[in-house]
Amino acid sequence: MDYQQLPAMKQKLFSLVFLLATSKIVAQDLLAEVDKLSIPKKDYTIATFKGTRVVNFQTIETLSKGTLEVRIAHRFGSFSTGSTNFWGLDGPATIQLRIDYAITDRLMVGVGRASDHKMVDSFIKYRILRQTTDGSMPISITGLASVNIDSEPNSLLGVDYYQYFNSRLAYMGTAMVARKFNSKFSLQISPVFIHYNFVQNLTDRNDMFSVVGSARYKFTKRTALTMEYMQRVTPYSVNMSQYHNVLSIGFDIETGGHVFQVFVTNGYSINEVRTIPYTTSNFSNGMMLGFNLSRVFSTRSK
Repeated sequence: MDYQQLPAMKQKLFSLVFLLATSKIVAQDLLAEVDKLSIPKKDYTIATFKGTRVVNFQTIETLSKGTLEVRIAHRFGSFSTGSTNFWGLDGPATIQLRIDYAITDRLMVGVGRASDHKMVDSFIKYRILRQTTDGSMPISITGLASVNIDSEPNSLLGVDYYQYFNSRLAYMGTAMVARKFNSKFSLQISPVFIHYNFVQNLTDRNDMFSVVGSARYKFTKRTALTMEYMQRVTPYSVNMSQYHNVLSIGFDIETGGHVFQVFVTNGYSINEVRTIPYTTSNFSNGMMLGFNLSRVFSTRSK
C-alpha cells in the first residue's frame, strides 16, 4: 500500500463517520417533529355514576367488554301502611331479576322480568359520546331502546283483555346526557319517550314524554348519595291526577364486585314503562323502602 494515500483515506473515513452521525441527528429531529404532529391520545372520564342505574332509571354507564351483570331489584310496601304492616316491610312487594351483558366497552344488551304486571323487557344501550378529561368533550351521551312485554294473564268476562300479542308490547327510547363535574359530583338529564301499542285505559294516549334528572354525590371511595326525579311532560291520560311523578333518594355502597343500593322511592313498579306513566303513590303518603343489588362477572379468559 502506498503510504501517501493514507491521509486521503483518513479524510474519506472521517467524512463517512460525520455523514452517519449527522444523518442520525437529522432523523431524530424528524421523528420528534412527527411526534409533535401526531394526534394525542384522549383520556376519558370514568365512573360518572358507579352503576348502570341510579334507582329506577338507567345511567350513561355501560359495562366493560365481556362483563355480565346480575341484578336484583326489590321494593317493599308503603310506609303509610303503618306498624301493623311493619311500615311496608310485610308487603306487598315487587321484585325484578335481570341479566345484562357488554358486547363491547360501549355496547350492551340486557333482559329482565319484574313481578308487577309480569313485565318482561329487553334493551340495547350504546355510548355515543364520552366525556374527556381535557375538556374537549364536556359531556357523555348514551342512547337506549327497549321492548317491553306485559305478560300478565288478563281477562274480562272470560275474554282476553289483550286480543293480540302485539297489544302487550310497549317501547321506550331515551338519550341520556351526563357530566361529571368533579371527583364527587355528577349530573344527568334524560328525555324519555314511551309508546304503548295498547293503552291501559281507552281514553289514554299511546305516546308519552317525560324527563328524568339524576345526580350522584360521592362521599368516600365506596359510598355515595344518589337522587333521581321523573317529571311527566305530556298529558297522556284524562286521569292524570291519579298518577304521580317519581322521586327516589338512595345511598350506594360498593363492596368489591357488588354494588348495594338502599333507597326510598314512591315508584312501586320497577319497569320504566310502568313506573313513568302509572305510578299511583305520591311523595307524602306513598314512599317505600327498596334496594338494588348487583354483581358483575367477567366472561373473558385471562
